[in-house]
Amino acid sequence: MKLTRTATAVASLSSLVASLDSKPTIDSTTLQAEITTEGLWANLVALDGIASANGGNRAFGLPGYAASVDYVWSRVSNITGTKAWKQDFTALFNSVESIELKVDGEGIYVYGLTFSPSTSASGLTAEVVHGPEGVAGCDAASYDGLDVTGKIVLVERWRCLTGGTLAGRLLPAARAGAAAVLIYNDQPANATAGTLSAPNPEFVPAGFINQDDGLRIKQRLDAGGTIQAYFQQTQVIENRTTQNILVETEDGDPDNVIVLGAHLDSVQAGPGINDDGSGTSLLLELFRGTIKYETRNKVRFAWWGAEENGLVGSRAYCSSLAADEADRILAYLNFDMVSKGYFGVGDGDGSTHGSVAPAGSGVIERIYVDHFESQGLVVTPAIITNGSDYASFWQVLGKPFGFLNTGTGAAQDPCYHQACDTINNPDPRTITINARAAAHMLSILSTNGAILIPKTHHNATLRSRTVETYFSPDM
Repeated sequence: MKLTRTATAVASLSSLVASLDSKPTIDSTTLQAEITTEGLWANLVALDGIASANGGNRAFGLPGYAASVDYVWSRVSNITGTKAWKQDFTALFNSVESIELKVDGEGIYVYGLTFSPSTSASGLTAEVVHGPEGVAGCDAASYDGLDVTGKIVLVERWRCLTGGTLAGRLLPAARAGAAAVLIYNDQPANATAGTLSAPNPEFVPAGFINQDDGLRIKQRLDAGGTIQAYFQQTQVIENRTTQNILVETEDGDPDNVIVLGAHLDSVQAGPGINDDGSGTSLLLELFRGTIKYETRNKVRFAWWGAEENGLVGSRAYCSSLAADEADRILAYLNFDMVSKGYFGVGDGDGSTHGSVAPAGSGVIERIYVDHFESQGLVVTPAIITNGSDYASFWQVLGKPFGFLNTGTGAAQDPCYHQACDTINNPDPRTITINARAAAHMLSILSTNGAILIPKTHHNATLRSRTVETYFSPDM
């Protein structure tokens, strides 16, 4: 009889513990209800405060990024039912210490391209000449017959097949003997960002100027005028160690992991509250809601470092995975700028922009589009580029992916990569709608993702080739 009572007591206690520990199954309606504008906004206010207290930015290699890491870590670490960790990696830090451009004595705004060589401390003064136009400016042979030796070459930004939109214009002029290169924007947006991807001994000092200034100089040259320019630039380029932050659910199938990511760093020019404080906040709010529910598939959240320096954090993570770890990832969802502009969804099936994404990417696009359209919202198909962290999962691991993005053009976000990307920049309604769309997507993939998304396995040939490729943000 005593044994029976003991067994009954143990059974009752076990049932009680199980009932206390059990969580409801995740679903779209309940997870969307967990997302609040107040929660999203509180994160943005915190990130804006971090930038204000640390020189106006949250950029990799600087105190504002370290403080941003501390903030996110405080929100995701030591949470029951989850595992959180930091991943250290080394990235090439770049800072423009000084820069100045004068054209015939008139000061002109110039942005120092990341990884450009410095001039001497005193700068250089030289004649300005216009380089070859259009695709010809991507080829050093097009400079044959042009006297650019020791001069400053002016050339328009162009999408070159080799070297990209900026380095692809710089290298031909440098090889022809230019002392420096000024690249003017091919669109009206302010020249507030741009990278040469990595240092190169063939580079010469380079700057990025606005379209109207470039066209004005070009018109004077076309009219036969002679122009002298003074250009000075000092850059610091060195390796610095930084971190990614990752946290995952303990429950869920470990062989079908849904990864969600946003970059945590800003550019040096501003606080980055839309880019990408908005994605950071979305993930924090979604994490807070998700951990209340049981998921069939494991869910992993990631905040990437040094994205603005060329997707370095996500690339370091993807390239560090062993084959069996990579195989466990089912799909990747990216959130980079989700609070100001249109409702953009990655063109996963290629029906609009002709992109070729891994199988399953079109399914993710369709789920997003159906969700937005069910609310009467107009969806803008977003072109797939190398411009955000989904490119690492796509090109290193070959994984299906999807993303939300509200646009980088002046019409969508006139404060893109600028000092005015503060707490006054995001739109509360836009970030809330996007966060609930993300909740809807996660509820589906964490439950039925293994049915909807074909599993892509580790490809050693693809991985070894793409790890050596430096992915630079598409400018």
